[in-house]
Amino acid sequence: MAKEIWKPGNMLYPLPVVMASMEDFNGKYNIITIAWAGTVCTNPPMVSISVRPERYSFPILQERGEFVINLTTKKLAYAADYCGVKSGREVDKFKELGLTPVTAETVKAPMIKESPVNIECRVSQVIPLGSHHMFLAEIKAVHADDRYMDEKRKFHLEYAEPIVYSHGTYFICGEQIGTFGYSVKRK
Repeated sequence: MAKEIWKPGNMLYPLPVVMASMEDFNGKYNIITIAWAGTVCTNPPMVSISVRPERYSFPILQERGEFVINLTTKKLAYAADYCGVKSGREVDKFKELGLTPVTAETVKAPMIKESPVNIECRVSQVIPLGSHHMFLAEIKAVHADDRYMDEKRKFHLEYAEPIVYSHGTYFICGEQIGTFGYSVKRK
């Protein structure tokens, strides 16, 4: 089996698809879809999102320093794609998509009610990297939709059919094949 050699590029796929919601200083809401998001640290709990400076959301993130990461699902796939290709300069994405803004607990940014998980974030550092700037943020609160809790209060995101992104294509996450540590558990 041969492998082709390609020029350097991002091949770390699949990626989570998240919608970051924010509010500017005039009270206008916006949503940006981001596939370049990830967990950075456990203690303190931190995440990162990377955004191009020319995006409409960039100065809002820089000036406000707060946003909400909203996880996406099969039902939110259309909205996620739309929020990734339409600019908030041109359209009110909440209104256009029929999404419901909900007041966050600790940050000045709306949560998307239809999302199964909302993560309130406060920017601690912005790192210019080239085409994108990375916004490192501390997690200030997490909201989990109780529709995805079982009788023991365990959260099951898989019931919401989360989506991922790979090479321009969205996918629903697949079946469970194991749990953390299953490779070393005694049989």
